[in-house]
Formats: sequence, C-alpha cells, structure tokens
Amino acid sequence: MSVTAFAPPPFLSRERTIASAGFNRWLVPPAALAIHLCIGMAYGFSVFWLPLSRAVGVSAPVACPADMSAVATLFATSCDWQISALGWMYTLFFVLLGSSAAIWGGWLETAGPRKAGLVSAFCWCGGLVISAAGVYLHQIWMLWLGSGVIGGIGLGLGYISPVSTLIKWFPDRRGMATGMAIMGFGGGAMIGAPLANMLMQHFASPTSVGVWQTFLVMAAVYFVFMVGGALSYRVPREGWAPKGWTPPVAAANAMVTHRHVHLNVAWRTPQFWLLWAVLCLNVSAGIGVIGMASPMLQEVFGGRLIGLDLTFSQLDAGQKAQIAAIAAGFTGLLSLCNIGGRFLWASFSDTLGRKMTYAIFFVLGFGLYALVPTTAHMGSVVLFVGAFCIILSFYGGGFATIPAYLADIFGTHMVGAIHGRLLTAWATAGVLGPVLVNYLREYQIASGIPRDAAYDQTMYILAGLLALGLVCNLLVRPVAEHLYMKDEDLKKMSKAALAKEDAHADFEDFEEEAKDGGVAVLVRGSTPVASGSTPLPLVVAAWLVVGVPLAWGVWITLQKAVILFH
Repeated sequence: MSVTAFAPPPFLSRERTIASAGFNRWLVPPAALAIHLCIGMAYGFSVFWLPLSRAVGVSAPVACPADMSAVATLFATSCDWQISALGWMYTLFFVLLGSSAAIWGGWLETAGPRKAGLVSAFCWCGGLVISAAGVYLHQIWMLWLGSGVIGGIGLGLGYISPVSTLIKWFPDRRGMATGMAIMGFGGGAMIGAPLANMLMQHFASPTSVGVWQTFLVMAAVYFVFMVGGALSYRVPREGWAPKGWTPPVAAANAMVTHRHVHLNVAWRTPQFWLLWAVLCLNVSAGIGVIGMASPMLQEVFGGRLIGLDLTFSQLDAGQKAQIAAIAAGFTGLLSLCNIGGRFLWASFSDTLGRKMTYAIFFVLGFGLYALVPTTAHMGSVVLFVGAFCIILSFYGGGFATIPAYLADIFGTHMVGAIHGRLLTAWATAGVLGPVLVNYLREYQIASGIPRDAAYDQTMYILAGLLALGLVCNLLVRPVAEHLYMKDEDLKKMSKAALAKEDAHADFEDFEEEAKDGGVAVLVRGSTPVASGSTPLPLVVAAWLVVGVPLAWGVWITLQKAVILFH
C-alpha cells in the first residue's frame, strides 16, 4: 500500500487555510478563543479534587490501609485517593504544556494552526474521556495519563496554535491580538468550573459523585467548540498587510525588527534566554499566589473577615465555613484580574512597547509584593485585595505580552515555534512558584511563626524574583545583525514549505493575483479558490459563540466576588 494512502485530508494542509480576498481578520480571534476557553479549564481542575477524594465512599472518604504501598494505591479500587495525589495532574498539565509546545512548535509553523488545533482537540478531549474511564474504574494512573499527559500535550498545542497566525493578521496590534486569545486561557476556568459543579450536582447519586459523567459531557462540549475553532482558522497570504497600514520605519536602535531569525538560531541567543528568565520569574511570583490565594486570605485575616477579633485557629467550623466562602470570592476576583490583565496590558504594550510594559510589571510588582505584609498587619482587606488584583493583572499580562515581545525581537516568520520553546519557562515556573510558597509557609509555621505572619518572608522573596526579572528585562537588546535570516534564504524556505504542503493538496499550479487592499487571492488559472467579503452577521455570530459563555462566566464570578466586600 502506498504511503500516500495515509496522507491527511487535503483541507487540513496549511495551504488550504490561506484566506481569500475579502476575508475579515476579526474572525480569527474568536476561533482562537473557542480553543483557549476550553483548554483554560486546566486552571479550574481543582473543582474535582474534593469529589474525587470520596469517589469510593461518596458521602465520606474511605482511607487506604496504612501499610498499603504507594504503587498499590495506583491500582486500588477499595479506598479513596488523597488530594495530594490528584494534585499531580495540575503539575503534569503545565510541565507537559511547556514541553509539548517546545517539541512541536516548529511543526506548527509548517503544518499550520488548523492541524495543531485539531490535534489539541483530540488530545484534550480524549484525555478527559480516558480520565472518565479512570474514575469509573477507580484507577488514578489513568487520570494522570489521560488528562495529565495526553491532555497536557493538547494544552501545549492548543495554547500556541493561534499565536503566530494572530500576530501575522494583526501586525498593527500584535499585543492586542495575542491578548484576546490568551485571555481565553485565563477565562476558561470561569466557565468550566461552575459548569462542572452544575454537572456534578446533576449526576450525583447515592452511589456516584458524578465526576466521570461530567468528564464525558465536558469532553463532548469542548470537542465541538475546539474543532469549530480549529476549522475556522485562516492564515494570511505571504506579504499581506491590513488595508491602509504601512510598517513603521525601523530606527537604528529600535526594539522592533522587520527581519526574521530562524528558530534554530533564536533559542541560542542571549535575548531568548533573557526573555525566558523574564517570563519564568514573572510567572513564578504570580502562580505561587494563585495556588495559595484562598488559604492566604483566611489565615492572614482570620475572623476579621466576618467582624470578629479572632485568629484563624480560634474560629469554629461554622465561622471557618463563612470565611471560606469569602475566600472563594477573592479567588474569583483574582481570576477576573488575571484575564483582564491579559487583554488590557497586552493592548497597552502596542503603545508603551513590550520592554516598558514588562518594566512596569516588575517595578510596580516589586513594590506591591513588598507592601503586602504591611497591608496585612494594618488589617486592611481592601488594600490587601487591591494589591493582589493588580499583581494578578501583571501575571496575566505577562503571558499575553510575551508572544508580541518575541515577534518584536525575532520577527514573525517562526514566532510560534520560538514561543513554544519559551513556554518551557512556564513549566519551570509551575514547579518553582508553588514550591516556594507552599514549603516556605510550612517551614514558617513549623518554626512557631503565627499563621497570619507566615507569608511575610514569602512575599519578600517573591519581590526579589521580580527585581531579578527587571534586571533581565533591562538587558534585552536587539539581535545582532549577522543572526537575521538573509532575504534569499527566507524566500527559499517559503517556497520549500509551500511545495511540501502542495504535495498533499488536491489542486496545484497556483498563482498570486494582484493584491486587492492588501489581500492576496489564490487562483487556479483564472478562477479564485474563494472570493467575496465576509458577511458582517457571520463575524457577529462568531463573537457571540465565544462571548456569551465568557460573559456567563464573568457574571458567576462577580456574584461570588461581591461576598468579599460584605
């Protein structure tokens, strides 16, 4: 049998995703959001921990025998899992996200966003199906493999799939474009977590906590959205530019290049590793806070959250339940600031510049982290919460700004692959940040420090990480001239990639018609492959598909956040 028999369908090739004349570029961000809002549920997976910790006992956890080995617990069906074991899925998510983005980022540039988006859909949703089977059979290793490993690969491919495409569609607004998509990853938990709670309540019974059924339903819903988003991706023709826009003239010392650096060269430059450190340090500080936001507020303020002059340890069970509800509102508010910062700061970076934007993150972030212990000892909930809201906006803004920063430094030709390599910084931060916060807290409490002061030293250390990040950001300079790709080499690469894609297409011998308003039309002979302007109702409908669920998630989160100020 011929090898070509196993070739993917022609419509999956990158060449078939090239937009026709009149295509509205504002259709691309909702396609990216459709994928990011689904995979963003990784942030909200903790909603499953408590139900899964009593999957056998249903009403109460059934502890495993004290003499049972760690290996035996992986296959035990008669006792419940510990939350610490389930929490490994969270670590696997972000380690595999960074690793898969780094490994397959180069493939994405040649395969195109449609293939990457579809693979992401099969991995993320398929991982949920395997996890559902793991819950049903009570095999925790299936959860780690399904959602943790396979789902983590889907996270990486889904996360980077739209980055390069959006930057090429919005050369005039790089930060805003990537901010719109990456905002969805931060907002995915706002939709997914309350949806998961509703589904678990619906499926719960005297013999089931309703998790495996919830996994299956969410896998089906997410698959529809992700496949729809992937099939909606379009890439601009080489040389396309927005109508009426001309690239700004590059200054001799400008931080924005109009040249391109190859992936194999980019990751060996000092600029890459400085930006790697910039992202890692910014994320380490933020992700450590996200993981401990709820217990931090409760332990720092204790009874003061409900008008009582009592420490956390002095509260009874009912009072602790009251402040836990308030802390949930705090966590929800931080989520809103996280996603808002992704869009707002990335958009501001188009005017301020990426280097200046990151300088703001680090300078103001340093001051806010250093002031947090003071606001706590003052007993000011408003100042404490306000400081962390701004800090989390910097955390989200850092994620959304870094792709545009990379495009400024290394050019747009292979920015998706370069961004994939850089996301190993996220995987590192996903371990470093929580370890710093969690272990320092335990060490302080074990040393006899009161719970309301156990986070003071941690905040100062996180402030130190931001100071180091500021130094790395200040050291970023334009790439040396000899590292840029030569124009003739760039043309050869483009032709080779197009020829490779055409080998899998069901048509050939394309030409490029005269450009109309900056949009190139692919033709076969004299017949366009596709033509006509995108109808405005279609653009509005695409935004409503992703906008309505996002608005619902924001509304639910705001309702919880209001409790914080009662």
